Amino acid sequence: QLVESGGGSVQAGGSLRLSCEAPGYTYDTYCMGWFRQAPGKEREGVVGISREGGLMYADSVKGRFTVSKDDAKNTLFLQMNYLKPEDTAMYFCAADFCNLLVAGVPSHWGQGTQVTVS
Repeated sequence: QLVESGGGSVQAGGSLRLSCEAPGYTYDTYCMGWFRQAPGKEREGVVGISREGGLMYADSVKGRFTVSKDDAKNTLFLQMNYLKPEDTAMYFCAADFCNLLVAGVPSHWGQGTQVTVS
């Protein structure tokens, strides 16, 4: 089970840090990442991280968002800086084999955490 936290409301230009606790998942087996879905829009991939540390960022967040992980705690983080109103969405943590994460169809999802930028 994946459990996200850290969402909230912030003004444009502000920062938030999301966390995803992933007990039972290990990066030796899985890739992990963040997706988001805004009302009326399709879900989109935000960032992914592989067991080798490879990173994949959506163009819309490059230079503003940073993903990191604490292997000892099996926790994934998403540091979001210079937030924009268009970043407003429900953010989901996800895990699966890397090919499925990249394809946007991972099997394991968290419940989501809302990020609102005004």
